[in-house]
Amino acid sequence: MADAMQTEVLIIGGGLAGCATAYYLAREGVEVTLIERFDLNTQASGCNSGSLHAQIPHEPFVDLGEDWARTFAPTLPLMLESIRLWRGLESELACDLEVSLRGGILVAETEAQMRGVERKAALERAHGLEVEILSRDDLRRVAPYVSDRMVGGALCPAEGKANPLKAAPAFAAAARRQGARILCGRALASLAADGDHYVAETSGGPIRARRVVNCGGAEAGPISALLGLPLPIEGHPIQVNVTEPMAPFVEHLVYFAGEKLTLKQAGNGSLLIGGGWPARWSARDGRAVVDPDSLRANLRVAQTVVPGLASVRLIRVWPAVVNGTADWKPILGEAPGLPGFFLNIFPWMGFSAGPIAARITAELVMGRKPGWDLAPFSALRYAA
Repeated sequence: MADAMQTEVLIIGGGLAGCATAYYLAREGVEVTLIERFDLNTQASGCNSGSLHAQIPHEPFVDLGEDWARTFAPTLPLMLESIRLWRGLESELACDLEVSLRGGILVAETEAQMRGVERKAALERAHGLEVEILSRDDLRRVAPYVSDRMVGGALCPAEGKANPLKAAPAFAAAARRQGARILCGRALASLAADGDHYVAETSGGPIRARRVVNCGGAEAGPISALLGLPLPIEGHPIQVNVTEPMAPFVEHLVYFAGEKLTLKQAGNGSLLIGGGWPARWSARDGRAVVDPDSLRANLRVAQTVVPGLASVRLIRVWPAVVNGTADWKPILGEAPGLPGFFLNIFPWMGFSAGPIAARITAELVMGRKPGWDLAPFSALRYAA
């Protein structure tokens, strides 16, 4: 195919997963081409609230049970390693990513909720995560901004936040400095095996590559399906709220054991309020749009947990489409039956895990052993 662009590795998707994978490959001298149908960082990677998670998420722990949590727990060491990488990224990428790791607090309003917090913490500790149980008095001391209605909680010191508007572009800029080719406005039309290569038909012409990495986020399922590999990945519309700036008073990443909530204060003083409250699909054009009912509920929960929000004004709400799977576990590694086709898919918490997932993927693409047991994260678990 003489008229096709040639590349060693083709990465599909210009979010954090794709940009970081491009960087880790390019710095090793690998020829990399990344394609993105829109602009970089315009989907979930740039529209999430920037939480850096290390805990087992509390909502599925409650809804799906402890058996689910045990199957998810092997993900925790990956999350911890990713946060370790986040600590050094500002220096490595020469960019202020606003990384702040002052801990995450899961607070409980009732004794029944507190028992659930304690059970989850015991499982997390068994997998190497540091978690401190907080009494009511401990909570007053550690997080005095939290409502007196809260009876206690758990503190995970590893957690924090970063700026999602900066992370993927910083990886992309660093990848370009190392020689990566990044092409925006390139929609993928088809993908097919061609001997020991793959050929991608794009809106800017065909690209032929020895290896392909699927970093498509919520679109990763349709991308894999082009090669006959169905994956149960769904796009879930959620929304995030941001307030006007306030004087610093919320030090931690805050969760609530009673209802959906993530809450943190950015460096400029704005409060970012989320937690996975659903947005809606527009009947007119199929895009994600803000759901007023979720907006009201999210703000009610936030004010219940942190009463000091009562006087702050909301300035913006936006929807995002995040990729999710029923088991919440990543899909990493070379796809079964498709040599040279790699998957870098981290549902729900892809921002937190972006650096480690990309680094592991780059090692695999280069034929190296990444030093992790990836069996729990193989796409083989979806085989009939």
